[in-house]
Amino acid sequence: MFDYEVLKLVWWVLIGVLLIGFALTDGFDMGAMVLMPFVGQTDNERRVAINTIAPHWDGNQVWFITAGGALFAAWPMVYAVAFSGLYWAMLLVLFALFCRPVGFDYRSKVEDPRWRNAWDWALFVGGAVPALVFGVAFGNLFLGLPFQLDELMRSTYHGSFALLNPFALLCGVVSLSMLSAHGGAWLMLRTDGALAERSRQATWLCALVFLLGFAAAGAWLVLGVEGFSQLSVSDPGAALNPLLDKQVAQDNAGWLANYGRYPVTLIAPAAGILGALLALLGSGRNSGGVSFLGTSLMIVGAICTAGFALFPFVFPSSLDPASSLTIWDAVSSHKTLGIMFVVACLFVPLILCYTLWSYVRMWGRLTQKTIEANPHWLY
Repeated sequence: MFDYEVLKLVWWVLIGVLLIGFALTDGFDMGAMVLMPFVGQTDNERRVAINTIAPHWDGNQVWFITAGGALFAAWPMVYAVAFSGLYWAMLLVLFALFCRPVGFDYRSKVEDPRWRNAWDWALFVGGAVPALVFGVAFGNLFLGLPFQLDELMRSTYHGSFALLNPFALLCGVVSLSMLSAHGGAWLMLRTDGALAERSRQATWLCALVFLLGFAAAGAWLVLGVEGFSQLSVSDPGAALNPLLDKQVAQDNAGWLANYGRYPVTLIAPAAGILGALLALLGSGRNSGGVSFLGTSLMIVGAICTAGFALFPFVFPSSLDPASSLTIWDAVSSHKTLGIMFVVACLFVPLILCYTLWSYVRMWGRLTQKTIEANPHWLY
């Protein structure tokens, strides 16, 4: 089995993979529902948009649950500090996600335009709010969260509403536009006619907003945010203790240090920009496949850009930089990480194969004729 230091790095990668998996799969679900009230002009068009994700949305949401479970098991202190300090933000996401299963199941049960329109906007909230809040949360990681650890490892948190700051809101716009473009590209692939055309236009617009927002957020980090510099740790393989033998400083080059130290990491922001350009090209040429490839690359590039910049920090503290949680000191025991790694090696490939099989078996374009032929058993 790997030594403790290597397992810490492995689980940093695996949790990143789970977050990317969630954004790639559940991301187009949420993005499609964000766009649905706008690109669907008739009830049948909106039902077509909803039913493109009907076979997949609940399975895709499992990635979110798995990522939360892995966070709890691998980084228990990060889970504890995040869910206690960001309690209201987490509740907001949770209640927004409630709108999805209820909206899908109840929307078409009453043939009343007002009833269906209300549920359409509930589905919009279920997609837009989580996408926005996740981006705001990532933005605040770069600014540092206002918490501090005492000698008993208890966290004290101050200023929840300060999280709604301009930089974090910009990151929220980046996240929302990114997932909306992903959802638009999905609708381009799975629909036809006027719905596909309006989805193409929405994809182009959202990809452009992402590109501009991504560039603006990067420039803001370079010019206006003091990052946390690479910390010194006496023993990266030591047991959990975030306050032991760690030095952290803030300076203007902090979040850029890893890109200078490891030039290969520059692939991540380049992938995000290239993905946006591909999405613009694909939507401009009415190619759903190219657009979806581009939006997928946008997601991978954006998440990896954030992860590489933050490394080795997971939950930086703006009140007391020495209390910041990192991959070296906020993890579970060596034995726990080892057992989890074996389980992940067994089940993650199985889940990936099953997910791929379900997409292959249920692939195809949905049309209004499909809805008209099956008015009762489709959403």
